[in-house]
Amino acid sequence: MDERGLHRLIGTIIDPERLEDDCAVIPCGDRLMVASTDMLHETTDFPAGMSDWQVGWMATAVTLSDIASMGAAPGQVLLAVGLDKPERLHGIMEGARDCCTAFGAELVGGDLDAHRELTIVSTGLGLVAPEHLVQRRGARPGDVVAVTGPLGEAEAALAGYDRHRKELLEPQPRVREGQALGHAGVSAMMDISDGLALSLHDLLAVNDCGFSVDTARLPLPAGVPEEEGRELALYGGGDFELLFSAPPGILPVPGVEARVIGEVIPERTVLADGKPLERRGYLHEWSG
Repeated sequence: MDERGLHRLIGTIIDPERLEDDCAVIPCGDRLMVASTDMLHETTDFPAGMSDWQVGWMATAVTLSDIASMGAAPGQVLLAVGLDKPERLHGIMEGARDCCTAFGAELVGGDLDAHRELTIVSTGLGLVAPEHLVQRRGARPGDVVAVTGPLGEAEAALAGYDRHRKELLEPQPRVREGQALGHAGVSAMMDISDGLALSLHDLLAVNDCGFSVDTARLPLPAGVPEEEGRELALYGGGDFELLFSAPPGILPVPGVEARVIGEVIPERTVLADGKPLERRGYLHEWSG
């Protein structure tokens, strides 16, 4: 059973609508609080060669990206560190703090334990006005489908294209862009850290419509042959860009670099160049 299958199991225990978005949504006075938590392990989530500072940065960026996908402003981040070597803590915490500072959040605490494998759990809170909240549900036929930046760069670095190492090791969550898109009135949004194709299928699962993309319009990683770049853009993980739908006429949004890659269609399917798009991307898998 893969990660999405386990999410469906959890949906038999708690309200399944709670599992539809990148963050939980909690009433908070006249605003909404969004809350997200992410767990990362050294062997599966932190590429070889990362500094401890980059580990802390990435663990924080993952959660800030979830907050951005809801159109929210980040507030506080907590970091729980299962530490394999005590001397690593200083660099990890500095990286987490610097990522928070760069994107307007505050590192306020967490937990510390000893683990055989470095494991970090980051938890983030953000706030958004109800009218500016964006969720995965809300796409409508006739909307355009767009992304905020180049796709496949992180996967390109893993494939040996060293010019993209910084994008892999120090991802930039689209916090400012997420808020601007929320204010502009986009209809649905999520981050695409698990890959574009898989993210489109995630949107399909919660919307009463489908999605059609034109692969010739995808923003591909620079310096990668076109065919390989298109494969990485569709199925590569780790990009931390935003995927969103928007009514015609909303784009461009000031301050947001976005590329229209397709449209929302009435049929409940995901198409690329008119053909069914494989549901494939980064997935945690369990055996046995």
